[in-house]
Amino acid sequence: MRTDFDLLIIGGGLVGACLAALAASDRELSRLKIALLEAQPPTQPPDEGDIDLRVSAISRASERIFAACGAWSTLPPQHLSAYSEMVVWDATGRPCGAGSLRFSAAESGEPDLGHIVENRRLLWSLYNAPAFRSRVTVLRAELTALTLAGDHSVVTLADGRSISARLAVGADGAASMSRRLAGIDTGGWEYEQHAFVTHVRTAHPHRHTAWQRFLPAGPLAFLPLADGRSSIVWTTTPSHAEHLVTADAGTVAVEMAAAIDGVFGALQIAASRAKFPLRLSFARDYCKPGFALVGDAAHSVHPLAGQGVNLGFLDCAALIQVLSDELASGARSETLAEHRLLRRYERWRKSENTVALGLIDGINRLFSNESESLTWLRRMGLSTVNRSLQARRMLMGRALGTAGELPASARPQIKSVHR
Repeated sequence: MRTDFDLLIIGGGLVGACLAALAASDRELSRLKIALLEAQPPTQPPDEGDIDLRVSAISRASERIFAACGAWSTLPPQHLSAYSEMVVWDATGRPCGAGSLRFSAAESGEPDLGHIVENRRLLWSLYNAPAFRSRVTVLRAELTALTLAGDHSVVTLADGRSISARLAVGADGAASMSRRLAGIDTGGWEYEQHAFVTHVRTAHPHRHTAWQRFLPAGPLAFLPLADGRSSIVWTTTPSHAEHLVTADAGTVAVEMAAAIDGVFGALQIAASRAKFPLRLSFARDYCKPGFALVGDAAHSVHPLAGQGVNLGFLDCAALIQVLSDELASGARSETLAEHRLLRRYERWRKSENTVALGLIDGINRLFSNESESLTWLRRMGLSTVNRSLQARRMLMGRALGTAGELPASARPQIKSVHR
């Protein structure tokens, strides 16, 4: 049957927009009709102005994916904050001392370990990518119903329209309505933790280094921003997070300076403050005939390793590669809805994401407690890894997003030399 679109992406946040931009820039998929369903598309951020609280640590793999779809070059350089080192230590240890771990870009063969970027600028760069602008139809409406018909899908919008698509992809976040309407179950659990976020000015410079101290209630991270401030993500108990949001700013600054072991000297709260609950969740299935899930709609993780959105970008790159390879083999667009094809994507990404979810959850449980029996183990473990270049490189590979089976767009691009 004829459909309105070949590919319909439900959810126009970072992951959904990334999937649309990759599809629009792909040699095979760019020939198809692509639509993105998003009730509130972004507007262009101001050239100047304060840095938004919502920032992400963009890995090397994600940077390559953004470059592949033409979005990285549209990011203003003055809003990119590269960090070249990372220091991690246990509450009972000292930064750069016993019970600590230090990563350096120099040891990884990379120019940096990643970039801290505002989410709103990342999102605009995707919508502003040339291929996205010319080949993606943005539908400004909300989803109210989804029907999976095997060889195609039909979505009903809040304005009453019905839109058919060969393949629909749910990219609408951890509370995904499309996943629920598709009848896909989830597993997971709530953490007894909230994440407190703000920005601070510090007496001592961040030196383009990401600092993270594991405290009994959860990790405290200082992420370097382009304007010299640091972005804070403090995982702690719900009651303590409430205190950090509502207490006097000066009191919170003093508490935070002590919690990060005095690394930065005196602190000053330099932005609004917010908190949000944390949970781990995963979809039992990533696909059904005519439907697939990417990003937080398929899995959501603890923020301690900064991998959440990066895992979603890898989902996008993997799905695009599976679909593109199918069309390149001579298949017709009708095959994009076939379960056997979408299962290739599911097997690929579910195995990779399961490893990441398990590793992140395990680290959080190991370090976020006051068990005396685990204190020695944690300190010895960090010190042992710190002394092993091979172990550090393995963990850096995970942080850079370059470990595991990578989609083509996340791999280093080899430039041809013309003689």
